[in-house]
Amino acid sequence: MEGVIRSFLSYLRVEKGVSMNTHDAYRRDVEKFQEFAAKKHLRLEQATRETIVDFLRSLYQRKLESRSVARNLVTLRQFFRFALIEGIVTEDPTETVESPRFRMGLPRFLSVEEVDRLLAAPDVGTVIGLRDKAMIEVMYSAGLRVSELCGLRLSDFHFDAGYVRCMGKGSKERLVPIGRQAMDIVQRYLRDSRPKLLRENSPELLFLNRHGGACSRHGFWKTVSDFGRKAGLTKQLKPHMLRHSFATHLLDRGADLRAVQMMLGHTDIATTQIYTHVVEERLKQVYRAHHPRA
Repeated sequence: MEGVIRSFLSYLRVEKGVSMNTHDAYRRDVEKFQEFAAKKHLRLEQATRETIVDFLRSLYQRKLESRSVARNLVTLRQFFRFALIEGIVTEDPTETVESPRFRMGLPRFLSVEEVDRLLAAPDVGTVIGLRDKAMIEVMYSAGLRVSELCGLRLSDFHFDAGYVRCMGKGSKERLVPIGRQAMDIVQRYLRDSRPKLLRENSPELLFLNRHGGACSRHGFWKTVSDFGRKAGLTKQLKPHMLRHSFATHLLDRGADLRAVQMMLGHTDIATTQIYTHVVEERLKQVYRAHHPRA
């Protein structure tokens, strides 16, 4: 099975053009199935529908949530379809397996006031503080994913035109408008901070870490979490909440759903519509809190 997995992962990168983060997620999922099959002494071609169901049951026993189990099934569907096309198996055992049902939770977001407090937390008088402030401003202003933010190159920022170019999921490029405040702090970072982080072998990335290399997703996650505590936010802050806040605040102020979809880089507008539920829920809360006959 190991050789098939290598071929499958190569196919994802070369032919499907998935991002490295997606590639790594598929690898982890399919390796979990490989480990399960090894314990059962099963070869790939021996896998049946019952094998897949047993594997999914084992994931629940490991306390994985339904959403994670469903993602593992998606990975296996892709894996077995690849194996079927390559003639490695004669049947797809995942074909009749139903995806686990899970409740779609509403995305968590910050209020405008909470975003302001978060943006005021970094010490812009320091090299790293100025960089952190610029990164948070850009993420909120453009609604970027963490991987998109960390992957921005110097040439992706177009100050005169007022937009940033980013590479999203599936290597899909999109252009996103960016606000004046974000552009101003990025220009200040480029002038006062980035030259001090620059090293001889530094990449042409916009944001650099303290060693002159690429900023990591994990590092930015920790940075945002630390600033959330410093800003006195009661919510456990995660970087993706800035993206959720971006979309919610736009829709809350009358932005067109299609426009928000394009800025977020969602392929399916149904993914973007979850934010309309957030706005509707907020309106209900305001009504119940303030209407005398609520």
